[in-house]
Amino acid sequence: MTEPTELAKVPGVIPYVDHHDGPRRLLTIEIPHLGHTVRAYAPIASIDGRQYVVSWGSVSFEIPADRNVHVSVHLQTNSGYDHTITPFASVVLSPHPAPLRLLTQFAPSQGPQGALIPVG
Repeated sequence: MTEPTELAKVPGVIPYVDHHDGPRRLLTIEIPHLGHTVRAYAPIASIDGRQYVVSWGSVSFEIPADRNVHVSVHLQTNSGYDHTITPFASVVLSPHPAPLRLLTQFAPSQGPQGALIPVG
């Protein structure tokens, strides 16, 4: 087993667990709740297809800095009826060395597709 990277040792940062020997950077995703969403949905963030059940608010990941990375967030629910929508947002990040912060925006009343917006 290899030693964790310096970034992976930072408290609160979810380490990148797939094979990658190159440089890494910090990704922070803001997942605000919309009032009723706290009771009805669980936020799930995915990095390169690996899903993480996360909490509302801010969550930080270590990601590769030298290649594209697929990031998505969706809201999972076990309540509702057959036609309950699952809000989602998805983006492919280009290689870049700098840390990045994304804001997740959902408007379930407008349809399932949301957005991941760079901030700061």
